[in-house]
Amino acid sequence: MRFLLLGAGKTGALVAEVACERHHEVELVRSAENPRASALTAERLRNIDAVIDFTTPDAVLDNIRACITAGASIVVGTTGWYEHTPEIRATVEKSGTGFLFGANFSIGVNLLLDIARTASAATQHGYTGQIFERHHVHKKDAPSGTAIAIQIAIRGACGQEMEITSFREGEVVGMHEVILDSPHDRIYLCHDAKSRRGFAEGAVRAAEWLADKKGFFDFKDVWREV
Repeated sequence: MRFLLLGAGKTGALVAEVACERHHEVELVRSAENPRASALTAERLRNIDAVIDFTTPDAVLDNIRACITAGASIVVGTTGWYEHTPEIRATVEKSGTGFLFGANFSIGVNLLLDIARTASAATQHGYTGQIFERHHVHKKDAPSGTAIAIQIAIRGACGQEMEITSFREGEVVGMHEVILDSPHDRIYLCHDAKSRRGFAEGAVRAAEWLADKKGFFDFKDVWREV
């Protein structure tokens, strides 16, 4: 397959490495080459099976809209744009393109989401909960998209709104914790990423999965299929 990668940061570089290991062709477009998504033309994207976006919150919406307009499938690993989800969903469904996004493409994190939904039943038995997330100092959005996804998953399962506390420390890859506390005991749920490799592998598998599909998808709903 031929993928076009947007974003040359640490995760983007690993995505390119994993894609090449899986025998795909990868074209890289750096931010300086793509102001306001100007490089994402229908001509440029004609022979691309999927675009993979790991850019920044201030660039991702322009990239998404340009890909949809050009009829290109896109996998979005960038967070910080989710308030626009209804608009993007409607545009994707109207255009007939393929769109897959994820707050986190790590299989471990998606397992944590499922576990957190189940564990949230504790709130019906007197437990209170909090969400903590830690990332490197370079991360631009806070709270993280993953922490928000955990919060939404728990709210959907039990109706409780859990507070998120964010920390930005050194070069922490990503740690997410859910703590459920009662007068009698405490439950800890934690995912601690050792490297970005798990994110990159999940994103490439997501692009492979999306290449022949149309519609709007969330990775948390399809990760078992990739």
